[in-house]
Amino acid sequence: MEIRSVKRKKKKREEIIKVDRISNLPDSLLHQILLLLPLQSAAITSSLSKRWRSLFLSLPDLDFTSINENPKPPSFSSNSIYQLLSLRHHRDANNLRSLRFRTPITFTSLNSLIRLAVTHQVQDLDVEVTTKDYFNFPRWIVTSQKLRALKLKSAYPGFRLPPSSSIFGGFQKLTSLYLSLVILYNQPYLSDFFTDPNFPLLEKLALENCFGLKELRVCCRLLQEFSLKNSLQLDSLEVSGNNLHRLKVVSCFHSYSEASVVKINTPNLKTFLWNSNAVTTTVHFLDKLVCLRKAFVGVLLLHQDINSQKQSLLTLLSELSHSYKLQLGNQSVEILSSKKGLVKNHLLPFHNMRFLELQTRFDRHNVQALSCLFKSCPMLNILLLKIINDQTSERRQWNNDLWDMSNSEIQYWESQTYEVESFLNNLEFVEIHGFLECENEMSLAIFLLRHGKALIKMTLRSSFLCRDNLRRQMIRSQLMGFSKASSKAKISFH
Repeated sequence: MEIRSVKRKKKKREEIIKVDRISNLPDSLLHQILLLLPLQSAAITSSLSKRWRSLFLSLPDLDFTSINENPKPPSFSSNSIYQLLSLRHHRDANNLRSLRFRTPITFTSLNSLIRLAVTHQVQDLDVEVTTKDYFNFPRWIVTSQKLRALKLKSAYPGFRLPPSSSIFGGFQKLTSLYLSLVILYNQPYLSDFFTDPNFPLLEKLALENCFGLKELRVCCRLLQEFSLKNSLQLDSLEVSGNNLHRLKVVSCFHSYSEASVVKINTPNLKTFLWNSNAVTTTVHFLDKLVCLRKAFVGVLLLHQDINSQKQSLLTLLSELSHSYKLQLGNQSVEILSSKKGLVKNHLLPFHNMRFLELQTRFDRHNVQALSCLFKSCPMLNILLLKIINDQTSERRQWNNDLWDMSNSEIQYWESQTYEVESFLNNLEFVEIHGFLECENEMSLAIFLLRHGKALIKMTLRSSFLCRDNLRRQMIRSQLMGFSKASSKAKISFH
């Protein structure tokens, strides 16, 4: 009897082991498990049983880029992608949430793929293709009533947008749009394309590599983020929207023209990034940016008409006077440091600013511009100075005793004590990157340590190894001694 009982228990344990508990899980949970795998690995499970084949063919997200990133397993061609979508069609599995693929393709095949994806009611479409010739924007995308997000990028040679009249009534559900490598030589003026009638629900818009674009107007009431990059021929930009919080313009306006103009009507803007653009003749904000938290201004320094560029830059900075944080690129500082000097009365005070970041070579001719900037930031708490070290910088080594106040640059900073008194009374943290103990930066460090009444900490970061370690140790010990005798601020060397 005992032997039979043992055998019975053993048989029961074997039956429990043989039970396929994973297959008994609900489809939704198994889909989540499969989506954690690269698509190639998920496809292998379809050979296990009819149940697993059905699960794979009904995956809500198809990411073919997870295959192309790994060269070892064979990639899916455009024909394979089409066949897989067709199998879903025969099963009436119209639950395609997202589709992503990167592949060389003909326009005919691309159009067929997108048409099939739209048939499956795709909501998120992310496509990067390489074609033999320019292609037209697939019209099937326009007619989709389920599409929420679209990313269309041409690696080569580019695609053309449809005329505004042909998309009226389309894109009614689209909330996010990214277009890259758009050919607009025959359609250089987009004044009525990105508007509410065409994109009533659009919240995010990104345009990159728009060749031939000269004039752009964006006016979508729900738009929250707008990014424009690499539109070198652009002369005119107009952006408006009460809900726009982030505006980014990079590598546009590559020539200073009297006809170039920027008009911005975004009263609730929080982040403004203007990088690697020429200073336009007119930058006009129709409303004060009272909600602005962060602004970055990195302009291109063009050699013609430097005074006009400076005046335009001063106007732009004055429009950003409500910003909490301001970052200025190296060439912006160079324009402000031009020979005629910074016109103090033209730069409005940044009363809300608490964080200032400056990228500069920190030559002698930059000192006056920095002083005027400090004066314009009376409530500043944090100063970050990123010094660009190159062969053209005129920076002399510091050879003076720190207690010697006869140095010309120290004397200049001392003469500015009253002018920047509010700045010195509120500055708490200073960080200098690229600190090489040269005359310019040493003079500034001494001045801030001596007069910074609220200064808590100064961090000095060197980007190069110093060959004269004895000299460096002497300077560091002198700086620390100077700090103890004046501001009591902590000095940190890195």
